[in-house]
Amino acid sequence: MSHRIGGRLESVCLPGMEISGELGGMRYMTSQKIITTLIKNVFASELTSVDFPTGNNKNHFGYFRKQRFRLNAWRDAQKNGQKLETRYYLNEDDKGFSANQLFNKVVYSVLKHDSRFMEQYGSRISHPSEYEYIFHLTRKDWDHVKPKIVYNFKGAYNGEKVNDIGFWNLIKDQVSEEGYTFLANAGGYYSNTINWNSAEAFPYMVEDFSDDKMKYKTIEGGYDKIAYALADTYLRKHGAAIWGGNRLLTFHESKDTGYRYELVFFNEDEKREYSILANRIILGMPKRSLKLLNQYNFFFYRNTRKVFQRNIDSVITEPSFKILMGFEEPWWEKDFGTKAGRSITDLPMRQCYYFGTNPDDSHSLFLGSYNDMRSAIFWSVLDHEPLYEPKETRLVSSANLKGLKPIQAPKRMVDEVMNQIREVHGRQDIPQPYVTWPKDWTRDPYGGGYHAWRAGYDVPEVMKYMRKPYPDEDIFICGDAYSNQQGWVEGAFCVTENMLQEHFGLKWPEWLDKSYYLGW
Repeated sequence: MSHRIGGRLESVCLPGMEISGELGGMRYMTSQKIITTLIKNVFASELTSVDFPTGNNKNHFGYFRKQRFRLNAWRDAQKNGQKLETRYYLNEDDKGFSANQLFNKVVYSVLKHDSRFMEQYGSRISHPSEYEYIFHLTRKDWDHVKPKIVYNFKGAYNGEKVNDIGFWNLIKDQVSEEGYTFLANAGGYYSNTINWNSAEAFPYMVEDFSDDKMKYKTIEGGYDKIAYALADTYLRKHGAAIWGGNRLLTFHESKDTGYRYELVFFNEDEKREYSILANRIILGMPKRSLKLLNQYNFFFYRNTRKVFQRNIDSVITEPSFKILMGFEEPWWEKDFGTKAGRSITDLPMRQCYYFGTNPDDSHSLFLGSYNDMRSAIFWSVLDHEPLYEPKETRLVSSANLKGLKPIQAPKRMVDEVMNQIREVHGRQDIPQPYVTWPKDWTRDPYGGGYHAWRAGYDVPEVMKYMRKPYPDEDIFICGDAYSNQQGWVEGAFCVTENMLQEHFGLKWPEWLDKSYYLGW
């Protein structure tokens, strides 16, 4: 437990760098009205919204099964009436599709075969050309249809609700296991294709990840500034305080104190336990953090709280690992014409991001690996000393690097990442970084970088349940883990806003559009 706030938002600045690097969440969409309005209006004097650069796919690499090409190769082939030949043995009618296009095709096909969906929403989906699928459903529309979509294809899942089918199961049934492997690899995130709830996966994929035209935003100086802006506003209230470096161990019913609950904390600085009394408890925690609390107190008690324990397990915790790197020169810009965006591979590094160059010199920021699920395990085995030795540059002295030495990635981890980066880019003389900054979100208290709903759960019911598990207790849970925008700050905001309005009597915020849909 640290004195840092922000949870799974963590912006850092490497020495010699003016660009902020993101170890955690790094962007938002303007359709997400709470985060957008907070940045643009509420904290307009403190925060500046800037584009999250995605670059041009003609300058980005795809490297799969030892085949290297630029990520615009699919569309270039399509424009010429051809199909890009990859080393995946896809079904005949799936050949030539990029991963994003094939994801969209799968979702469109399932929706198209549900007559009830087509009666109500058929006019909001279209297929104007061979590789193009368009979806014009709002989040409210999706929430209306997700629990009802039926899978109407011959086979093992015919007639089942899509909510009850795992996404791996559904993808395999639609495009074969080889097609599934292609989507898992070329899509960039293994987490998107794990066997999670297919109904929840549909809008997540076509709105957030498979739309090539999607534009993202972030905050100048670091995305975690939103957390600090909120904290500063809170601290200006009478009696407000934030106690960093304190870890909640458990809580129990308080006797003869005039308060309902007693919370037991461990102070990391003083290495001792102490208690605080309260009448209400809000646990702003993901699944793993909840599991780290005493599971045998009155609230969690495993032997009797079966429904609660089942609902805690309604989401899958997804491992995630990143490693930021600083380079003296933006080798990717000179050699490949890349200024921003990402390259994707089936190697364990999975993705790399070209984050930019200082405005007044050549020091440049690079996300050497952004990976999750099974690839995160690859890196965890390398996580031990000796650590990488940061290097002086013409702008960064050894004194500037001294404080970062303890948090360097292990030397062999850096060597392995760089071997893979060189293989992806087809260039063996890419230099070593002068500094690194790794982050394994699998470690406690997070358990993972993001979460996904399991198949077979009544998601709207569980979401409402988790905000206040017991009617007779004033104990509440919020955060993105049990939201329908998992992995997004907006998911946490929407769940929290619903919780405050339902159980604390707060009115709709004056600064937020009253027509905005908060979700279940």
